[in-house]
Amino acid sequence: MSNSSVAFVFPGQGSQKVGMLAEMAAAYPVITETFAEASQALGYDVWDMVQNGEQEQLNLTERTQPILLTASVALWRCWQQKSDLKPALMAGHSLGEFSALVCAGSLQFADAVTLVRDRGQFMQTAVPVGEGAMAAVLGLNDDVILDICNSSSAAGVVEAVNFNSPGQVVIAGKVAAVEAAIAACKEAGAKRAMPLPVSAPFHTSLMKPAGEKLAEKIAGLTVLSPEIPVVHNVHAQTESDPAKIKELLVQQIYSPVKWVSCVETMVAAGIEQTVECGPGKVLGGLNRRIQKSLSAFALEDVAGFDKALAEL
Repeated sequence: MSNSSVAFVFPGQGSQKVGMLAEMAAAYPVITETFAEASQALGYDVWDMVQNGEQEQLNLTERTQPILLTASVALWRCWQQKSDLKPALMAGHSLGEFSALVCAGSLQFADAVTLVRDRGQFMQTAVPVGEGAMAAVLGLNDDVILDICNSSSAAGVVEAVNFNSPGQVVIAGKVAAVEAAIAACKEAGAKRAMPLPVSAPFHTSLMKPAGEKLAEKIAGLTVLSPEIPVVHNVHAQTESDPAKIKELLVQQIYSPVKWVSCVETMVAAGIEQTVECGPGKVLGGLNRRIQKSLSAFALEDVAGFDKALAEL
């Protein structure tokens, strides 16, 4: 049954950690079965890497992306086994949009796992290591940050790339320009403006070469109209046309993640509960900062999963 007040949301990079989903895997065999499918597609033991690898390995973008996608799909399959509730909407943060589209029946899982591995490689190689940077800015108005990026761009590209919640925006671009913008944000009264431990300026115009390569890969894939509507990062709207979904996935790589707008779209559609289908609870926290009335569930462990089953 579909529940018009529930949305499933899917996390992006940063939610990965060694040992994640171990407890869920002990309770639900479908978790390790899903990881085995990913291992077959990627040619290495993904579950072993997640449980026994080094955090540095998991943090490599070309590894992080397929690992998080697999974790989200595994939890969605668990949910489908235990509950007949279908969410009214889905949305994912950056990489999480691919997870959402798999779970919505738009992308095939095996296609998506290799696609996001390639996406990670393309994003990593679009800008040489050491030339790009990202930073989180807390406590400033969006318009002020946009102005600062504009005035700091004499030092190189710097753009606002993730609108995560009111007062929390991520900027990215060339190192010198990001450093100039950090200084200007602090001067303008930001509570904090700090570099993020990432190796490439994701979601900036510098990612256009990665977008072109991704477009070639996506062109040959089968994309279907989603069975559950997905709210897209680029314009915070749903899309049913497979050709347009392909275009949005390409644009997303070099466009800002409009997460605040995505959540506002879901709330306007009647969403009252969000379920985080993936490791971590980052999105639940952001969602409640965007709209205080939203209740947040997370499926990453047995207690959270059982709570969602009982209350939804």
